[in-house]
Amino acid sequence: MSYLTAENLTKRYGSGDTAVLAVRGMTFSVDQGEFVAVMGESGSGKSTLLSILGALNTPTEGRYLVDDIDVYGLDSERRADFRREFLGFVFQSFHLVPYLTLAENVMLPLATVKVARNEKRRMALEALDRVGLGGKADRLPSQVSGGEQERVAIARAIVNDPPILLADEPTGNLDTKTSQEIMGLLTRLNQEGTTVVMVTHSPDCAAYARRVLRVVDGRVVEEDRIVRETAQGG
Repeated sequence: MSYLTAENLTKRYGSGDTAVLAVRGMTFSVDQGEFVAVMGESGSGKSTLLSILGALNTPTEGRYLVDDIDVYGLDSERRADFRREFLGFVFQSFHLVPYLTLAENVMLPLATVKVARNEKRRMALEALDRVGLGGKADRLPSQVSGGEQERVAIARAIVNDPPILLADEPTGNLDTKTSQEIMGLLTRLNQEGTTVVMVTHSPDCAAYARRVLRVVDGRVVEEDRIVRETAQGG
C-alpha cells in the first residue's frame, strides 16, 4: 500500500517568460518500509523534490500525501507538527552546532517536546547508541571524524523515531570506506522499518536502495528495481 504519494507535483519559480520549472508534474508513490533512491544530474530537480517531500517547499501544483494526510492542505502549524512526528532529515553538510556535545546536538529536535531534560538525554543517548556512538556522547563535533559527525546527524534525525527518513547526498563529503559504513547504517535503519528516501548522484549509494527514481529536467523518467545484495557483495 502506498505510504507517500506524489500526484502531479510541480514547482515553478518566478512567472512569465522568466519562470523556471524545477519540478514538472511528478507522479509516483513509495510504499511503507521502502528504501528509494532519487538520482539525477545537478539541477535536475531532485533536491527541490526532496524539500517538497520534507514539507518545506509548497508545490505550485499537485498534491503530496503521507499516510492519507494531504500535507500541503495543512496549515503551517499543523505542517510543523507533521514534520516533527513523521520526518527525519539528513543532509550532506552535517549542520552540527560546534559548541554543543554530540548528545546535545542530537537533543535539538526535542526542544519543543514536553518531556524532562533527563528523558531527552536518554533518548539522545539511545539514538547515538543505534548509530554506534554510544561512548562518545560528551565529545564535541570537532573531536570526532567526518564519518562520525554524519552518524551524529543521523542520530539527530532518528531521535524522535520518525517513520520516514529523508537524506540529501548523505555521503557527499565522505571517503569511500566511510560512505559504505553510512550506507550500511541507513540500510539497517530501513530493515528496522524506517521508510528511506535518499537523493544521491552516486550509483554505488543508489545500489543500496530497493528502487531508483531517475529525474531528468524536473520529471521522473524511469524507475528501476534493483537487488540490494549487489551493493553488499552477496
